[in-house]
Order: sequence, then C-alpha cells, then structure tokens
Amino acid sequence: MTNIYKSNGDYFEKKGLMVDCSRNAVPTVETLKKLADIMAAMGYNTLMLYTEDTYEIDGQPYFGYMRGRYSVKELKDIDKYCMDRGIECVPCIQTLAHLNAFVRWKDVQEYTDCNDILLIGEEKTYELIDKMFASMSEAFHSKLIHIGMDEAHMIGRGKYLDRNGYTPVDTLMREHLNKVCEITTKYGYQTMIWSDMLFRAVNGGEYYTDNPDIIGQEVCDVLPQNIMPVYWDYYSTDKEHYDKMIEAHENLGTPVWFAGGLWKWSGVVPHNRFSIKANIAALKACREHSVKNVFFTMWGDDGAEASLFSVLPSMFYTSQLLKGIENEMEIKKNFRDCVGIEFDDYMQIDLPGFNALECNKGKFVAPSKYMLYNDYFCGLYDLTVSQDRNEIYAKASERLAPLAENKDYGYIFSAIKSLCDVLKLKNDIGIRTRTAYREKNMPEINRLIKDYTVIFERLEVFYNAFKAQWFHENKPFGFETQDMRIGGLMNRTRSCKERLQAFANGKISKIPELDEELLDPECSDEGRRELDNNNWWHSSFASIV
Repeated sequence: MTNIYKSNGDYFEKKGLMVDCSRNAVPTVETLKKLADIMAAMGYNTLMLYTEDTYEIDGQPYFGYMRGRYSVKELKDIDKYCMDRGIECVPCIQTLAHLNAFVRWKDVQEYTDCNDILLIGEEKTYELIDKMFASMSEAFHSKLIHIGMDEAHMIGRGKYLDRNGYTPVDTLMREHLNKVCEITTKYGYQTMIWSDMLFRAVNGGEYYTDNPDIIGQEVCDVLPQNIMPVYWDYYSTDKEHYDKMIEAHENLGTPVWFAGGLWKWSGVVPHNRFSIKANIAALKACREHSVKNVFFTMWGDDGAEASLFSVLPSMFYTSQLLKGIENEMEIKKNFRDCVGIEFDDYMQIDLPGFNALECNKGKFVAPSKYMLYNDYFCGLYDLTVSQDRNEIYAKASERLAPLAENKDYGYIFSAIKSLCDVLKLKNDIGIRTRTAYREKNMPEINRLIKDYTVIFERLEVFYNAFKAQWFHENKPFGFETQDMRIGGLMNRTRSCKERLQAFANGKISKIPELDEELLDPECSDEGRRELDNNNWWHSSFASIV
C-alpha cells in the first residue's frame, strides 16, 4: 500500500496509533506488520506498542510468563519493519501501576505496594525498572518512550503507608518520577507519561475538570521538565470539554500530547461511529491549541475480543482529519480506494452496538457484551433489555452476511454476524423465561426450551468464528480465557434448559432465581433503559466468589 491521498497541510507532527498488547490478546508479529502497512498507506507515522508485562526482561522469568510476551528478537523485527515504512515504533510500558498480571506471583511481592502498584522508594523497584528500560533500549531504535504512570488510585496506601506513614500523592509522584527520570536519562530517552495522576492529586481523585486553573504551581513542581504529559480522553463529543482540558494541561508549562480512542474495547463489536464523533471534536481542539503530537488508542479491556482491524473505518477517518480532509464524501471515496470495501458497508460492523438516538446525544450503548453473558435466570441486566434489539440483531446479521465473504476481512464480519445470531434470540430470553415461569405458561415454557437448544447451537457457531478471528490475529496465549467464558456460557445454557425442562415435567416445583424480584443493576429508579456501556464479563453474574 502507498499513501495516495493529498494532504491539505500536515499540521500534526506525530500521528500515531497505540496497540494494546497486554489485555489478554498479544497480536502476532505478522498482524503488526499488516497494521504497519495499513498505517503507512493512511499516513500515520508512529506506532506505539502498549506492553505492561508482555516483553522480555533479563533475569525476570515471571515477567510475562505464559502471557505471550514478545522476545527482544520479535520486537526488533517489528521495529525494523516499521522503520522501513517510515513509521517510528515507540515502546509504551508501565513503571508504576497496571502490572496486575506480573505482581500476582509470590516472588514479585517485594516490588509491590498494593493492588497492581509498584512500591515507591525501594531500591529493588528501581532495579526492576532499569531492566525494563534496558530491554526496550535493546529492542527499539526510538528514543521516545511512554512510561505509563496512570490510574495508580491507591498509591502509597499499602506497604508504603505501613512503613512510612501517610504521604501526599503529589509528594509520592514527585519522588517516583524524579527517580525514574534518572533512569530514562541514563538510556537517553525523551519520556512521556499519562497525565491523569497529576490531576487526581489536586482534584479529589478525579481526572477531568472544567476548571483549567486547577493546575497550579504545586502540580507543576511534580512534573520534571524533561517529561511530556499525555492527555488521554475518549469519552466526549463536546469540543469545549477538550478545550478546557487542554487549557489545564497548558498550565503545566510543557508541551502536551493528546491521545484519543478508536473504540474496540467494549466486546467483539467496535464503535466506529462514536470514535469518529469524539475524534472530530478532539482534533479541532488540538489544532486550535497548537497540540502537535497525537495518537489514538486501541485498548483491549476485559479480554480484547474485538479484532484490531474492526476499527479500520474510524482509523481511516481520523487519518483524513489529521491531514485536514473533512469532506465526508471524499473520505468515503478514499477509504474505498485504500481498503477495498465501501465505507458504509464496513460501517455495518457497528450495527449490533449502535443506537442512533444515543449516538446523536454524544453517547453510545454497548449491550452486545453484557447481554451475551447476562444470565438466563439471575438476569442482572434484564431490566435494561430493549426488545427492539431482537430486530436490530436480526437486521445486523442479514447485512453482515455478504461481508463475511470478503477475502481480507470476512473473518471479522463472520464473528460479529454469528454473535448477532445468538443475540437475536438470547437478548430477551431471560424476560420471556421469567414471565412464562411466573404465569405457569407451560406451552410457552416448552417453546422456550427449544429456544435454549437453538441458542446453544448458535453459541457453538459463534465460538468457532470467534476462535478463527483470534488465531488469525493473535498469539494463542489468552484464548484460554475465551474458552472458559464462552464454554461456561454454553454449559450454563444447557444447565438452565435442563432445569426449565424439569420444571415443565413436574420434576421440580420451583426455580428460586426466577422467584426473585429484579432490581436495577445501577441502583437507579429511571425505569427500563439501556446502559451506556458495560464491558465487564464478571458483572453479568450474581455470584461473587
């Protein structure tokens, strides 16, 4: 692929994508090379690989153990491939929190404060961090590095508190940043951090603010002069929101980077429409405030089910905005030339999670994940069910079917189509089951038993399509989680069908879960409505083990 699109003036210097290589799915080297080819064609010049523990560290065998970590050799291969295409490959690691997969090991406890947070002030902690930089320095040519430091909500409240007493968050951040910066200087790095902890220290634990003046000198004193803060924000479609947050960052007195999002972290289904709306607003604010360096994240929260290439429409649309191309018809034509599929056809991929009314309000709903796992009998999300979605899923399946034949990306559409086939029957089955049980409607219960059989069969089709997608793009590590989740769902389907059958046959007289009154999952009295977004597999279950 070659970059064939005329630019209306490249205002931005760094135009990047960040790939999550840590949340269960680790893309193969070949997948990342394919992405690099696509990026080069679209005009991106920076690829950031987010690796919490999924890379080699000398002398740390449990770092990335059984997680599909990249070897230094693999990272060198990716780095060279990107360089040959004019793309700078930038390492992104964690040097404070977000290390939960590593710190679970007994021998690693000496490095931890609490939760997934490293223990500040301990020499062993900085020896470990030094090894992180040594590994990255060997693997990548770039002298840019992102060192994380975000969402360490419980910093200083574990072992540190026991040993040293209470210390304010800003003091802890200053101490840790200065120490880590000594190490980055040793390796000749220009360093980025996520900016949220700087805000949380003075904003009652919150990140986003409408008050730019919240950043005063005490916060500026926390940030070493050679650190570049990265303002991350994926949630708003309101330009004024981005204006105020960028103004607050400007008060830090150092150039700020911006990180937007390409929403692929709400289950198998992406949210290109919302990503585009959010990025239009964000990039307008970035231009007006002279933010020169931007990148767009593709997180994999809670299992990384969505394909890396499911967000090609928003990836491309954003690349055009970066070039100053805003005419939608022109963007759609360019997308067809680049990807080989009509833009509007590819956007059918959003249908299972799309709600036009909510999207126009600057919000989106994402029921395809939580309704897939919503329990048949406990029905924690039954009060949020929109029965209109049965038809939405049916239409989405019909529209996705032809795209499943595409030679390049058909496997992605096939997985989402088969998910829709499950959901068009499963979406409201909990409500129908509870109603029939309470009314003692035996003919309806017998019809429902047949529906459970069909759902089981469709789950098997979905599982096979999803497995094909996973192994097409990712290393095998992490799929054990999907085996257990989908396999558990299939087993639960069979179990609930058998109990319903036993009730219909008079072998049991009660199904206690169906006798319980349903409560709103968000403790709200708003009445029936769809949740904005819930991506957490475990939240669909009543049992807390």
